[in-house]
Formats: sequence, structure tokens, C-alpha cells
Amino acid sequence: MAEEALRMSHIVKIYPNGVMANKDVTLSVNLGEIHALSGENGAGKSTLMKILFGEEQPTSGEIYVNGKQVHMSSPQMAIKMGIGMVHQHFMLVSSLTVAENIILGMEPRKGVMVDLAFARKQVEEMGRKYNLYVDPDKRVEDLTVGQKQKVEILKALFRGARILILDEPTAVLTPQETQELFDELLHLRDNGYTIIFISHKLQEIKQICSRITIIRRGTTMGVHEVEQVSEQDISRLMVGRDVILNVEKEPASPKEALVKVRDLVVVDENGKHAVDHVSFSLRKGEILGIAGVEGNGQTELVRAITGMGSYSRGTIEISGQDIKGYSVEKIRKLKLAHIPADRMTMGMAPHLSITENMIADKLGWKRFFKSGVRDKRAVKEYGDEMVKQYLIFCKSQDVAINSLSGGNIQKAVLARELSGSPQVIIADQPTRGVDVGATEFIRRRLVEMRDEGNGVILVTSDLNEVLGLSDSLIVMYEGRIVAYISDTSRMTENQLGTYMLGIQVQSEEEIKEARHEQ
Repeated sequence: MAEEALRMSHIVKIYPNGVMANKDVTLSVNLGEIHALSGENGAGKSTLMKILFGEEQPTSGEIYVNGKQVHMSSPQMAIKMGIGMVHQHFMLVSSLTVAENIILGMEPRKGVMVDLAFARKQVEEMGRKYNLYVDPDKRVEDLTVGQKQKVEILKALFRGARILILDEPTAVLTPQETQELFDELLHLRDNGYTIIFISHKLQEIKQICSRITIIRRGTTMGVHEVEQVSEQDISRLMVGRDVILNVEKEPASPKEALVKVRDLVVVDENGKHAVDHVSFSLRKGEILGIAGVEGNGQTELVRAITGMGSYSRGTIEISGQDIKGYSVEKIRKLKLAHIPADRMTMGMAPHLSITENMIADKLGWKRFFKSGVRDKRAVKEYGDEMVKQYLIFCKSQDVAINSLSGGNIQKAVLARELSGSPQVIIADQPTRGVDVGATEFIRRRLVEMRDEGNGVILVTSDLNEVLGLSDSLIVMYEGRIVAYISDTSRMTENQLGTYMLGIQVQSEEEIKEARHEQ
């Protein structure tokens, strides 16, 4: 019988406002196992892991590490017990070197001075031992996303972790980087390390994990041998119904251009071309994907098109109008909608209600006024309509939006942006960190917007999504377009990955086709 490395038994967590995040959750993970933890947004996974890592205290329940009951009073206690957390958003200091980041707070000393030479040697040896080598002298700001993740794992191992929690570890990786990570995790597993793998990506769970614990609405739905359940079985257990995992859509019939970007240059604060002479068109009735490893100009491109950032050269036309110098408000009046990558910082006012957030761009709508006075009933009716139409799970439309799960917040963003009848939709990482049920809904809604004759620019690091949802796509590398794919059905994830890593680049003539000029 397998030896148990960790047990969280009958965990209950009730917050002061009465919200019960964990009702009665039990998680058992074996020594030397890669164990998946999955569930829809708001299911209680994050709370459970915060309890394990000492960031939250349970209302009741027990935690055992290597058979011994422990009280995780703080993250320091969790680290002391051999637990390490690798967050989805890396917790690294960009200006420091790899070695300096890894030893931060645990610096080896030679007298009163930090012994950097010894630290560097330790980091180098550990990297080679676990197939996680990164140059210890390189600054973090100069690393790829995959290398930064290695540094995070090394940081946890340096602190003595034997149980690693990985939160959505492949969210921003290319297929090649993902496979490299999996090889590293298998190497760690074979060396006796235990890994909790939190993910919504069912294909990856099937590939790397031996067992899966599924949580739904704060309760454990079961523990399963991964090889004995299908992706459809897992998704059904997660959301309580059958989910369409693949995007179903008719071939596109693109018409005239809605957005024209020509010779666009965006210069960042360091004087570097973040967007480097980029040209393309978005047409009516198509979803145009923008693929690339994060940090290759996609963010700056989106900011330029939406008016949130400036550009130093080139032109952007939306519905025939050159938007140079336009405010965000003026651009939105051209029937442009924006689903931002960071839903809480850019997409919502966290402490306002669901309805207040959904009418934020509609304060002047005539339907909300009666005899010149705000009609509260009309506003409430609109909120009710949106909650029902977009399947937003909430106790009331009057609750603060930050009390909702990530998937429901994203559906509220979608409701606000798409209810204004836009012609151009910029969807930036629309399903990141969102469960399979909400993902299915969001993807279907974007296809519906396309089918109604609108244009969608889809920026996503999910290769399955960009290939499944896009009709055509451009690939960005170091601020430039390195490939234009007119028909995504002819492209594989591995082929796309070679463009994203800059290994392969199309000819200028092939890339020019993205302009759709007669």
C-alpha cells in the first residue's frame, strides 16, 4: 500500500461573512505522486491550498504530514514542514539574479557578509541535480517564462520542500516548455517528491497525474485513478453536467476589414520596440487569434488598439476612423468592446455590486431614466436580465463583485462588454483561470458574436483555445509578427510552438497576407 505524504481531513472553512468555502473536504496525497486537484471556479481549491500553506486557518478539520498531525499557523510553518508553493503569478524580483532570488531571506553568510559565491554554487548544483538548471548569474528580467518557473520551483526546493503545490503551472507555457516542465516534474517524482498539480487543463491532467481529487461547491466529489476516467467524466464531476470540451463552429465567411493596423510601433519605457512594425487586419465575421509567449508585445498591442496605451509610429483604423489621439471613451463609441486580461484590476471595480459594474459604461442609457431621474427598477431589471442571460451564479446581483468566483466575474465582464452591441471585440486571455463550464460558455458566446458579423481579436496563451477558436491567427515574437496562418485547422500545437519560440519565421510575403489588401 502506498505511503501517505499528506492528508487534509474533513476541512471546513467558514468566513466571517458566512460564506462556506470548504464544507467537508478530504485530500489524501501519496508519497512520490503527482496528484491533480481540480474543480470549477469557486469550488474551494484556492481556499484549501491557502489552508495547507498556512495563509488561512480552517474552521475545523485536521492536517497530517507524513502521518503526523500539524497546525499550519503560517507560511513559515508550512515551509518548515516541507511544503512549497509555486504560484501562478511568479513571486520573483526582476532586478535580482537567479541565485539572489532563490536565496532571498535564507542567505548563507560568511561572517556578517552574504556568501554569494557559496549560494551560487548551491543553486547551480541543485539545478543540475533536478534538471532545472538556469544560469545563476542571469537577471530574472532577462529570463523566459519557462525559466522563471524553474526558478520558482528551485526556490521552493532550496527551502526544503518535499511537497510542491503547483497552481496552473502551464498557463503561460508553450507546448515545448510544457513538455519540459513535465519531464522535470517526473524527475522530481522519481526522486521521492510529492506534487499537487492544480489545473483546469484536462489533457494535461491525463498526461502527468496518477490520481485526481475533484471538488465541487466546497465538497469533495471523489478521488479517481486518472487512467480510469475520461476527460468528459472529469468535467461532468467538476460542474455537474456534460460539457462540450471542443469548440463547435461553422467555417468563417469574413467580409470587409473592421480594424486595420499598419506599421505600428510601440516603444516601451526602456526605449525598446515592444511592438515592432506590426501590420494586420481584422475582418467582419472572423475570430483573429494573436498567439505568442507572454511578453512578446501582445499586451502593448492591445493597449494601443483600445486607447489605453500610446504608439509612436503607424496607424490604427477602426471602422474607417484613424484613432490616433482618441480617448478610451471615444474609441469605445466606435463600437469596440474590451475583455481585459486582468479582470479584477482592469475589468471591474471590485467593491461595487454586480449590477453597478455591468452598467458602468451605460450610465447614460435612456432605459435607466424616468422623467430625468434614475429608475432603480429599470436598473435592477437589466441586472436580472444579464445575470440570467450570462448564467452568473450569485446570491444577489447586489453583492460585491469580488465575492464571486473567477468564472462568474469573467461572465459579468462579458455581459457588460457584449450587451452594448459591439462590432469589434478584443478578448484578452478570456478564459484564463476559468473552469471548464465557464470556459465553454465564454467560447460559445465569442463564436456567436462572430456569427452575427462582428470581428473578434483573441489574445490567448492557451494553444488549444487559439487553434480551436480562431479562424486565422498571427504569431508574435519579440514584438514582430513572425507568422500569419490563414486557416488554423491546418496548424498543430507543436508547429505553432516553433513560431512562438522564434525557431521558425515565415517570409515577408507570407506575413503580408495578414493585411488583406487587394
